[in-house]
Amino acid sequence: MGFVLSILYFVTYYLTPGTVFGPLAEYHVELILALLVIGVSLPQLLKSFILKTPQSLALLGLALAMFLSILIGMHWLRGAAVSILGFIPNAFAYFLVCLHCNSIKRLKIIVLMLLFVCLFVIGHGYVGQLRGVAEGAIPPGGTVGAPLESGPTETPYLLRQMSNPQDWFYRLRGQGEINDPNDFGQLVACVIPLVFIFWRPKRILWNITCVVLPECVLLYGIYFTHSRGALLALMAMAVVSARERIGTVPSLLVAGGLYIAAMALHFTGGRDISASAGGDRTALWGESLQLLKSHPLFGVGFGTLPDYLGLTSHNSVAVCAAELGSFGLYFWSLFLFPTLRNALTIASAAKVSEGEPIVAEEELFPQDARTPELLDKAEINRLGRLMLLSLTGFLVTGWFLSRAFVLTLFLLGGMTEVVFEMALQRGMIAPRMRLGAVLRYAGVLAVALLLMMYVMLRILNVMH
Repeated sequence: MGFVLSILYFVTYYLTPGTVFGPLAEYHVELILALLVIGVSLPQLLKSFILKTPQSLALLGLALAMFLSILIGMHWLRGAAVSILGFIPNAFAYFLVCLHCNSIKRLKIIVLMLLFVCLFVIGHGYVGQLRGVAEGAIPPGGTVGAPLESGPTETPYLLRQMSNPQDWFYRLRGQGEINDPNDFGQLVACVIPLVFIFWRPKRILWNITCVVLPECVLLYGIYFTHSRGALLALMAMAVVSARERIGTVPSLLVAGGLYIAAMALHFTGGRDISASAGGDRTALWGESLQLLKSHPLFGVGFGTLPDYLGLTSHNSVAVCAAELGSFGLYFWSLFLFPTLRNALTIASAAKVSEGEPIVAEEELFPQDARTPELLDKAEINRLGRLMLLSLTGFLVTGWFLSRAFVLTLFLLGGMTEVVFEMALQRGMIAPRMRLGAVLRYAGVLAVALLLMMYVMLRILNVMH
């Protein structure tokens, strides 16, 4: 029951209560759902491995950082409490996955849920385009020769945007937390590698139906968003995926070919990917770092960055550092470091040894006669590579988006930890890094992220 409610919770988050529950949404059914999920999850807490993970401590620290950022930065107690309530629904994803996802079959169901969300949005956007919001027509309220413009259309799944006075286009988006084309592009980029969890060797018809065709639709959807960050994520995932097989230089050439092909296909809607084209965004990064200097410990307050800059900073590291200060950035890094470290571990053939195959203990719909689901070294490595690619997609797009605290990150973190725990239970990998070492390395990562941003800004300033 807990797993089923968790899946419904995730779908409601991505598609909005109004889409999932229709007229019932006005009765705040999502809150009832959240309470039910909490009720069935609490009994599993003490029996789970979740309390052993540093990510759990990191999420508690992030909640505290958000509270203190508002309480100290704005001297607003009620706002501090509200900030935690806004964060908990997102962070809840990590706990739900770790508590209720205990088999590969359940991992596949989560991926299937994410795929359904993406296909749902892509399908509605495509239908909306066919019904009259098509390329070549002047958008509602728009005129040729007008300055840069962005606004809604007749369908909530399409956004109109003008890249220059003589060129405009439509961009695919979702609703709720993914109502920006870049946000939806980030989600699709994360899902693209995960779909390969359904790949079966020597099953051509199955692979075409369950992997190749869905991937084609997802690639169309990511093209339809015209997201430059999503394009960079595809290139980065191509490099990470191909590097071990063909080498670093050939994989970079593949990524370069992907970039050339994407630009030839008008992937970005006519907008450049260059230092000059991103000048406004990098200026916001610099201003965010200046805010960190003036509010070094607890930041300017969770969600208040637009009050200082007029816009958000369009960088997950910058928004975390500026709004929550070094205290919050440390705990964000404390979640990120063990997640990436565990993903790299289970993806490495050298760090995973042969162990006793795992038989799935529990299934969503158990049957009397079924084929045992085995988990060996090859499968652990395969799942680890998929999780690493998905995290790569999230982090690359997150470098150009202010999405440090969204559900997708914590969902991927939970899935990674579940695979790591599966391998750990059968002695396939070394035990988790000691908490003291994780705490130290998280601090190193936080400093490294700030230095990376600082160096990148200096280089871009010289290029300008």
